[in-house]
Amino acid sequence: MAGLLALAGCAGPAPTTRGETQAAPVRPTELAQSDVNRMATLGMRDNIDSLLRIADKLYRRNPAEWRKAGTPSREEALAQLRNALADAAPWPALQGRRDIAALSLALSLDFTGDRVAAFVFASADMLVTAHGGKTSLYLIDSLDAQYVYNAARNIEIAVWLLSSRRNAAGQPLLLADEISGPERNLSFEREFGKIIGRLDLLAEIVTEKYRRAVISYVQNLLGGTFLQFLPVR
Repeated sequence: MAGLLALAGCAGPAPTTRGETQAAPVRPTELAQSDVNRMATLGMRDNIDSLLRIADKLYRRNPAEWRKAGTPSREEALAQLRNALADAAPWPALQGRRDIAALSLALSLDFTGDRVAAFVFASADMLVTAHGGKTSLYLIDSLDAQYVYNAARNIEIAVWLLSSRRNAAGQPLLLADEISGPERNLSFEREFGKIIGRLDLLAEIVTEKYRRAVISYVQNLLGGTFLQFLPVR
C-alpha cells in the first residue's frame, strides 16, 4: 500500500512554486523548421538574451563604460546595444571588424571605447557567424557542429581573458564576478555557463543527427537485403 501511494504521488503534477514552463505559440514559419532547426533558433534567442543580461550586469559594475559613448544612461546604452544586435549592424567602435577579430579587439589592452558594448556585440556576432550567419534556421539551412563547438570554446577563452587580463593600473579589463571577502557574486559565471552549455548541447545534437542518419541508412540497406519475407509455398 505504501508503495502504491508513493507511485500515486509521483504521478501527480510537478510543483510550480518557482515558475512554470512556457510554450510559445505556433507560428506558420515553424512549418519550415526541423526539430534541430527549432532548437538552434531557440538557443540563439536565449544566448542573445543571456548576453544582454551580462551587458546589464557589466554596466552596473562598470558605469564608466557606458559613459564613454556619451549615452545619457545605462538603460539607453542597453537599448542601443539591443537594437544593434537586432539589426546586425556593425558596431562603430569595432572599426568594421566582425566575429573573432572583433572579439580580440574588444578584449585588447589598447581598446578605449565602451568595452562592455564591444565585448557583448562581438560575442553575439561570433555566435551568429558560427550558426551560418543566421539567428533563425530553417530546413534549407545547415549547421556545422564543429563551428558551434568552437564558438563554445571561444566564449570560454573570452571569459578567461576578461578575468585575467589587467590594464596599466593592474585592474581587470572589466569588473565581473566577485569572490573575495564574505560576498560572492558569481552571476556572470552562471550566465556564461548557460551559453556554453547550450552551444555544447546543440553541437552534440547536430553531430548525433548526422551519425543517426548514417546508421539508419545502413539499417535500411541491411534490412532490404536480409530481412525480406521468405516464401512458404
